[in-house]
Amino acid sequence: MKRTILIIAALIAVNVIWAQDTKAKQILDEVSAKTKTYKSFSASFIFSMENEEMEIDEKNEGTIKLKGQKYCVQLPGVGVEVFSDGTTLWNYMKEGNQVTISNLDDESSELMDPSSIFTIYEKGFRSEFVEEKKSGDKTLYRIDLFPDSEEYEVSKIEVTIDKASMMIHEATLYGTDGNLYGIVVKKMETDKDFPDTDFVFNQSKHADVEVIDFR
Repeated sequence: MKRTILIIAALIAVNVIWAQDTKAKQILDEVSAKTKTYKSFSASFIFSMENEEMEIDEKNEGTIKLKGQKYCVQLPGVGVEVFSDGTTLWNYMKEGNQVTISNLDDESSELMDPSSIFTIYEKGFRSEFVEEKKSGDKTLYRIDLFPDSEEYEVSKIEVTIDKASMMIHEATLYGTDGNLYGIVVKKMETDKDFPDTDFVFNQSKHADVEVIDFR
């Protein structure tokens, strides 16, 4: 579940990944430049995970906050919360009332760490502009990203970007484990004034929580 939460954050942040295709690079560079002007952002989303072989088809609503290298992801439907202050990672599971604590560097690859939102584009993905399409009242760009190595454990990432806002609208990650991870962004807000305490697990709010510290 911890890896799944980090995939959620990566999918929402994936709009700044480096691209080679001229059209795709132009679009992603514009999105990247715009995103970098925000000191923080938050989003509500629908997260899905599918695996036909294992007959898995799950959908859950959640929220994410990002502020610099800090982030918080919450999936209330499954009782999962993940916090990071940029150094430490807290993974809380409501079932069992348990929180694990680890050093962020020990737990996440670059792709799975949303704190790398402005550096991941420098490495290892090629791109392909697929289409510009209409969806309801929105005009969307579709771009496919392909890893140059097996480092990220994905075979492809499909990204759609809202042409009007130049922000992420939807993303699908094809995992080499056979899982298909999807994100649909419902609402996004920028430059919110989040206190640093939002990115740290508050043990006092969880009576008798079991703490497992791997640091």
